[in-house]
Amino acid sequence: MTAGTAPYEPTPASAPTPSPSPDVLAAFESAKGFMPRGEGLALYAAATEAAALGLPLLEVGTYCGRSTILLADAARAAGVTALTVDHHRGSEEQQPGWEYHDPAVVDPEVGRMDTLPSFRRTLHAAGLEDHVVALVGRSPQVAAVWDGRLGLVFIDGGHTDEHANGDYEGWAPHLAEGGLLVVHDVFPDPADGGQAPYRVWLRALASGAFAEVSTYESLRVLRRTGAGT
Repeated sequence: MTAGTAPYEPTPASAPTPSPSPDVLAAFESAKGFMPRGEGLALYAAATEAAALGLPLLEVGTYCGRSTILLADAARAAGVTALTVDHHRGSEEQQPGWEYHDPAVVDPEVGRMDTLPSFRRTLHAAGLEDHVVALVGRSPQVAAVWDGRLGLVFIDGGHTDEHANGDYEGWAPHLAEGGLLVVHDVFPDPADGGQAPYRVWLRALASGAFAEVSTYESLRVLRRTGAGT
């Protein structure tokens, strides 16, 4: 969630195309969340490419639906579905006392975070409810009962090694040949942010099953080129 450009090449001078419509981009920018505009446009370009496979696009880490808007719009254009997985109780850095805690998304009745209502309002405002399936639960549990192929897996959930590796191990095996694996918050320099997503990205490259497609700031895009994780 820390902004910044990682010291890694190649980094494009500007976010790639295609771009969402002005209305969709405005909905993205007004939604609660952490993804910067440039990384959002890079995610949208990857989602648009992956959607051409005719398979669902999956996101791990919904929060309030900011990036879901972009996946849903790309899915809508291609006639596929966007899936988004989250328990909606917040990741570790969003809990009380931590840097990214937002009291506005705490359920006063139970005293815990609940981002699901904000997420639903986000999709409603963007007119994208019919193009998204929300999978409410912990990522490894949902992945264990998922039996379909995916055109895109976007990992943007918990940032501990346990959670980042769990997301990768649970969902990467479902990614179809030619599908795209997208990892957010990849920071080779620890001064820029946590290292768990960076280690997942390295793991994917070392597996021999993925080839790098592009990088934009902390967003990495890889293509499945073979079997394995």
